[in-house]
Amino acid sequence: MKEIGKNINTINNQLKDSKAKLVAVSKTKPNSDIMEAYDSGQRIFGENKVQELVSKYEDLPKDIEWHMIGHLQRNKVKYIAPFIHLIHSVDSLKLLKEINKQGEKNNRVINCLLQIHIAEEETKFGMDEKEVLELLESQEIKSMEYVKIVGLMGMATNTDNEKQIEREFRSINVFFEHLRSEYQSDNIEIKELSTGMSGDYQIAAANGSTLVRVGSSIFGARNYG
Repeated sequence: MKEIGKNINTINNQLKDSKAKLVAVSKTKPNSDIMEAYDSGQRIFGENKVQELVSKYEDLPKDIEWHMIGHLQRNKVKYIAPFIHLIHSVDSLKLLKEINKQGEKNNRVINCLLQIHIAEEETKFGMDEKEVLELLESQEIKSMEYVKIVGLMGMATNTDNEKQIEREFRSINVFFEHLRSEYQSDNIEIKELSTGMSGDYQIAAANGSTLVRVGSSIFGARNYG
C-alpha cells in the first residue's frame, strides 16, 4: 500500500472509537494524490479555494463528497452550488442568503455548518454563540428552503498548549449539544461538528467532533505555489 493510503488507515484506526469521520484536506495537492487516497477507500475531501475545488470536481470521480472548508465569498457560491456536499464555513446571514439563492437556482438543498469563533486569534473567521442563536431564531432562516443547517465548525487556537485546545473544543461541543437538543426544524438538523486538523484531530475526536479536517498528516506538507 502506498504512503497516502497507509496514512489514511492509521488515522481511521485512531478515530475508530470516536464519532469522527475523516475529511481528507486536499488543497494544493495534485489529482494523482487524491486518486491515491480515493483508491484506499477515502471518499470525503475538503478544499478551501473555489477555483481549485471546481477544477477537481470536474476531473475526478463523481462519487467523491466535496466539502468547502475555507472562507467562502458570496460571489463564488454559484460555482460550487451545483455539486457541493457540505459548506463548513458559513459565517454570516448574508452568505447563507446567497447559498439559499444559488440552491434554488440549482433546485437542491445545500448543507451548511455555521462557523464559530473559538480561538484566541483575531484572524480566525466565525460568529460568536449569541450571533448563532440570533440566526437560528430569525425569521429569515425559517424562510430558506434551499439551505439546511446541519451543525457547527470551529478552529482551535494555533498553540502547543493542548489543555487550551481541549478547552476550546469542549466549549464548542457543549454549545453543539445544546443546539442539537433545542433547535431542530425543517431546515435545521444539528448533527455534525467539524473540529480538529492535523495537529489536534485526536483531541477534537475525544471532544465530540464528527468531522476532522486532516491534510498534512495524510499528504505531507502543503505545496505553496
